[in-house]
Amino acid sequence: MPRKRRKMRKPPPRRPRKCSTCSRRSRGATQQEEGPIRTRPLHLHDMRRKRAMFLASLTVLVSCPMPTSSLAARYELQGTVIGRQATHVVKADESLPEIGRQYDIGFGAITAANPRVDPFIPDPGRRIVLPTRWILPDAPIRKGIVVNIAEMRLFVFSPDRSRTVTTFPIGIGDQGKETPVGTFTVIGKIRNPAWNVPESIRKEEPDLPAVVPPGPDNPMGSHALRLSDPTLLIHGTNRPWGIGMRSSHGCIRLYPEDIVRLFGMVKRRTTVVIVDQPVKAAARGDRVYLQVHGDGNGKDLYGKALKVLEAKHLDGRVDPAKIRKACRKRTGLLVDVSE
Repeated sequence: MPRKRRKMRKPPPRRPRKCSTCSRRSRGATQQEEGPIRTRPLHLHDMRRKRAMFLASLTVLVSCPMPTSSLAARYELQGTVIGRQATHVVKADESLPEIGRQYDIGFGAITAANPRVDPFIPDPGRRIVLPTRWILPDAPIRKGIVVNIAEMRLFVFSPDRSRTVTTFPIGIGDQGKETPVGTFTVIGKIRNPAWNVPESIRKEEPDLPAVVPPGPDNPMGSHALRLSDPTLLIHGTNRPWGIGMRSSHGCIRLYPEDIVRLFGMVKRRTTVVIVDQPVKAAARGDRVYLQVHGDGNGKDLYGKALKVLEAKHLDGRVDPAKIRKACRKRTGLLVDVSE
């Protein structure tokens, strides 16, 4: 007689897993992991742990020994694209802010390039992208210093015939205290600057003294460049975690090791051009590349990208779907948008 086929029982539906720490069943918010899409519960203790790791990362960045010299790279000018994209394998107890400082990258840039990686608890062995390739900003003059607010980056063009450019990550003015755009001049160079606290800041923080002397508690760091706008300086910081973020009252901040190098490179009367360009485009051979940065402050970056490409006569060589995707993701990486 033929055997009867056994009916396959359907597995019972999974119940929400009970959390051993908070003793509550998980529901609601989830967070995604890399690879095949899986989800795991996001509990209150997870958020507390992340916050603790964030504060620990900041403590590490402030307390760890400062690099002996700036890691900013110097590139020969060959067209409008400089650098080369690289990767880094995460080691145990590393965070993205620490890795960023190792490669002279700001917080915003390294997190935008790795949107599915936990900035403060990345998995050891994970390979992350280093955004170390840039399209140079469009500036009325390409000499002296050019700052692009949108990508939080500063470019220094050599004054001699060597035709080189050196680039540094920066921190910029917070919302409501934006770093101004325009053309300025370096009118002064100051070692160990004292900070004359503006009255507007003292109203926000009444415990601050009228003058903060040079030293580790001075937010201006060890060196400063005073610009022709009396309220605007390029200076160091005692809070390196703020590089790559909107973290100042309008001034431009550099890593402590970077401001030392920039200070030695720049002379009085150097021109400083500050622009705000969230979208940049360039062609190399038969390929067209787009680089889209940051939050865009709510701007229509797709429309802006089309205008940038049209101005460079590249609009007939691109794929609109690729442009939309690049403008949506805003990773700060060079994206090939060729048709």
